Amino acid sequence: MAHHPEGPDAAATIRPAQDHNRAWDHDHDHERDGDRNPHPHRDRDRDPRSDHDRDHADALTMTALLNCLVREVVSPDSDRYDGHRTYRLPTTGHLLRVRAGRYPHHPALYTPGGWLPLSLDLLVALTAEELTACTGVSNDTLAGEIRHSRDVVATLLSTRRTLTPSSQPFIEPTELFLRSEQALVAGHRYHPAPKARGGLGPDAWLPYAPEARARFPLVLLGLAPEIVLEEGDATALDALGPPPPDGGLLLPAHPWQLELLGVPAALRDGRLRNLGETTAIRDGRLRYLGETAAMAVPTSSLRTVYLPDVDLFCKFSLDVRITNDVRRLWARDLRRLTTIDSRLREVFDDLPAHLPRPSALSDRGYRTVDLGDGDGGEALAVVVRDGLGAHLRPGLTALLAAGISEGFPGNPLDGLDEDRALAWWQGYLEHVVPPVLHAYLRHGVVLECHLQNVLVGVDATGAPAQVIFRDHEGVKLVADRHPDTAPRVSAAYGWERLVYCLVTNNLWEIAGAIEERHPGLGGELWARVRDLLAGYAADHLEVRALLAADHVPAKANLLLRWLGADGGEMRCVPVPNPLRART
Repeated sequence: MAHHPEGPDAAATIRPAQDHNRAWDHDHDHERDGDRNPHPHRDRDRDPRSDHDRDHADALTMTALLNCLVREVVSPDSDRYDGHRTYRLPTTGHLLRVRAGRYPHHPALYTPGGWLPLSLDLLVALTAEELTACTGVSNDTLAGEIRHSRDVVATLLSTRRTLTPSSQPFIEPTELFLRSEQALVAGHRYHPAPKARGGLGPDAWLPYAPEARARFPLVLLGLAPEIVLEEGDATALDALGPPPPDGGLLLPAHPWQLELLGVPAALRDGRLRNLGETTAIRDGRLRYLGETAAMAVPTSSLRTVYLPDVDLFCKFSLDVRITNDVRRLWARDLRRLTTIDSRLREVFDDLPAHLPRPSALSDRGYRTVDLGDGDGGEALAVVVRDGLGAHLRPGLTALLAAGISEGFPGNPLDGLDEDRALAWWQGYLEHVVPPVLHAYLRHGVVLECHLQNVLVGVDATGAPAQVIFRDHEGVKLVADRHPDTAPRVSAAYGWERLVYCLVTNNLWEIAGAIEERHPGLGGELWARVRDLLAGYAADHLEVRALLAADHVPAKANLLLRWLGADGGEMRCVPVPNPLRART
């Protein structure tokens, strides 16, 4: 049951559902299955492969939007199941049918003339009509973001289809790890515009896209000591190139961020004129020093790169809206990094001895430059994150949980029979769930354990043998346990966020990937989660309430984007609790 806020004038804008359907039926009669070419605008001489990429991109984009609608907006219209599900848009009254499966697809609208298959544009229009009616708020930008996201996906599909193997591939197991990071062509499956990249064309972002298997050098800047801003341990950056002349420190920069800031990619004269005519640039205290010899490979988050040759992750600012936020390293978050890092060390240092040992990639510190422009160094900040070598146990290969959910060549879920799939799931649960609950219940620390922040160390058979958490930026601290330390949240908010990240985002999707391969196994998968949580229920009210709840929280990404919410805002809607025993 989703929450549907209504504006004061919403009722006045609503026409009867039958009238709406007649209008849709009349305006879009030509799109009905089999009536005529559904893409009359296409030139017959176009490459059919590009048409296929476009159709595939449309389908992936519609699935993301349907996921959001089903979670946040629509109401089930009946319990009948014939390979399809039907839903009612509650304010406009439209009846929507989708083909069921792990993700909904092939949407159709009921009209007096029958079921009208919906194109992406029609589904977007239907969504906008419903959201305008139910919220009383219009939005002039989201439709464009959705279409832009589709265009990005189409470009990625085409690029991946035509890629040739690199002349210098990384050796295994690094190559398999990177393959898992590069697998998210469809992006966040529950966001209306998961691949939108600021409305920019492929020339701007494709050279830096993980899904296109990009690799590139970082730009090296030299900083005079008096303009350096840093906290924590950022010394790993000093190994990325020779020391600047006349002393000072190195600052790597993401080349796309420099382009976004107006610095030409070539930097032909070795200066940074277009970054701004500040005193530091004019007098040479900030200088261009060339590029790193080590190649950077973008991870699934786009703005975080991995340098395999030196085993280092670097997280940058990117002044582009990606999903819900402009991906800048905000000063308020940078100042918390070392505090969160020390808290996480405390959390895992006292983990009970009988539990598997996780690890956390340390965000050791950051470095940036103060240009005296009021920016506080955000635009050129870089966070220094540990590489895998200091954390991954010998003989294991790190894989991104989101990549395992999405699929890639070498996915450990492929080829498992039911018994081995259940054993894999059991191992995954035992490595992921206990440390997350321990962090919250014992320490009041909320790990942002969603799929993109969890690495799974698998052994030679592909079985889970270690979990590594990453990215301190999303970690929260419960206020009554950490009264003097930011970022503080209430216990209720912290638990809701934890359940969303762990159950709805993480376990739900990994279980879905297993059940996709082994239909009918879902009941046993969730029974094993219940059994594991039952061990905590006797001592913790929150866990007992979770096991008994009818619903769990899901982040309302569609409503958040429609209402123009702040990028860090967390607003949830209830979805059926998969932990409840199935009847």
